[in-house]
Amino acid sequence: MNYFTPSKSQRDMVPSKDVEPRVNGSVAASPEILSTFGTGMTITGNIVCPGALQIFGRVTGEIQASHLVIGAGAKVEGKIVAQETVIQGNFNGTIHGNSVKLQGNAVVDGEIFNKSLMIEPNVQFEGVSRRLDRTVEAPGRDDLAGLAPAPVTVG
Repeated sequence: MNYFTPSKSQRDMVPSKDVEPRVNGSVAASPEILSTFGTGMTITGNIVCPGALQIFGRVTGEIQASHLVIGAGAKVEGKIVAQETVIQGNFNGTIHGNSVKLQGNAVVDGEIFNKSLMIEPNVQFEGVSRRLDRTVEAPGRDDLAGLAPAPVTVG
């Protein structure tokens, strides 16, 4: 069983509309999901994902990804740096992103630095939103090479 990449049968499944980024009520086109952290996972540490990442469990630390979805029921605390971020669960911390979408029953407490921010009805947002002057770039393979191995707790 691989916790970090969905199995072939999971990739072939049609995801529910509740966990996909939505634009005007319809499912938005998104890149192939490269990594998924499931509901039973708790991760403490820094995550660098040059592709897309879905989180349904608990994460404490810094997350860097090209596209990030924090699903309904997920709890994330720390810092996010991603080109596109969709939050449908709970988040506490700082977000740096070109496009940030708060959807469903999301609960967000912190700072959002963005080029574009969308907040749906029923979302609870307490904090500050500021406009970014520069575009956020996706982490590349070079970002992974420069990282020293750090302890990560998965439980």
